[in-house]
Amino acid sequence: MVMELVSAINCLAAFCGPRALPELTPTALATTFGLEQADAIVLFGGSILAGGDLFAHALQAKLAKTSVIVGGVGHTTAALQATLESSSIFSQSTEAELFAAYLEKNYQLQPDFLETASTNCGNNITNLLNLLQAEHRPVSSLILIQDATMQRRMSATLKKFAPHITAIDFASYHVTVSKRNGHLYFQDPPLGMWDLEHYLSLLLGEIPRLRDDANGYGPQGKNYLAHVTIPPEVEAAFTIVKNHYPQLVRKAEPKYKS
Repeated sequence: MVMELVSAINCLAAFCGPRALPELTPTALATTFGLEQADAIVLFGGSILAGGDLFAHALQAKLAKTSVIVGGVGHTTAALQATLESSSIFSQSTEAELFAAYLEKNYQLQPDFLETASTNCGNNITNLLNLLQAEHRPVSSLILIQDATMQRRMSATLKKFAPHITAIDFASYHVTVSKRNGHLYFQDPPLGMWDLEHYLSLLLGEIPRLRDDANGYGPQGKNYLAHVTIPPEVEAAFTIVKNHYPQLVRKAEPKYKS
């Protein structure tokens, strides 16, 4: 039964955190999408700190013409602040400012723009699109880097508000859960990885949001994002994990609604 649970967790993770490229390199971008550069690349502040390293490597490789970090204060901000408290990076800032400080300190890099007002996936996207328009940066291809638990939802939100833009998903990490001595653990956890309970809470929170039904975020529900088809095996995995951890199904936080 435990191995069934492990498989179910990893099934949810694979669905929620898609990557459209085998690696985040110019060669992979050219081979997969026929692009020398994307029009823009964006790091969303909901990611763990490993997303900052991934974004920095993408900037060094000049994968996009324009770079943006998006994130105000939301449900993941406190965790990012806590991760950076031991460094000299100022801890009482927005997600975008925190990641920008991290890039400057560790890579001597700066993105072209910061978006610091958004509080949720919906206005992450709408504020990003407004910023790009205001800065006269036309975009037909966009690399999205978000926390692996929220990557698919971010892409579906972009598809709703800007269906003409090619979304190039690249979840900020891939992590595998295994079992050892009767306990679940992460294999090779990336920098700043959530604790296991919070990670499971994030994964469990996604499937009800992604469903296109009366209670979900799709067109038949709250209409926050484009239709997402959830495969039967993913729904089955969700049920297994939820039955083990019913207390971890994350509900929306009203204070971050917009």
